[in-house]
Amino acid sequence: MEKSLEYFKKEFQLEDRDLRSYSPLTLAYLGDAVYEIMIRTSLVKKGNCAVNKLHKKASSLVKAQAQSRMIGYMEEYLTEEEYQIYKRGRNAHSPTMAKNATMTDYRRATGFEALVGYLYLKEDFQRLVDIIKIGLRGITNE
Repeated sequence: MEKSLEYFKKEFQLEDRDLRSYSPLTLAYLGDAVYEIMIRTSLVKKGNCAVNKLHKKASSLVKAQAQSRMIGYMEEYLTEEEYQIYKRGRNAHSPTMAKNATMTDYRRATGFEALVGYLYLKEDFQRLVDIIKIGLRGITNE
């Protein structure tokens, strides 16, 4: 994947920037998409099934409440740097809020998404996969 990302950056003339320069809401914006594509890819690769079933399962894993629960399982495994990124995202004041989510879940989910976006831009894919596995394992074993 690293080679593919390098090709993407080269072809679209994308320069690496200081990750600290991104706002936490920008990181969350990207992290939301990255996490969703990871979940959808995982579900599709596990076997072909009806799109409606895929959608229901994906929706249950990407909603704010699930992300909030996931970060609860991940927190103890985060490095200090990762925890600070999560906190910046969690504490960012967004002009919108998700439907069907409490303010607490929405903010924690925003922190989770900021961390996902950060790790993606950092190109630390192994770490990204590892912490998402921890979170998913936690919520599926509840």
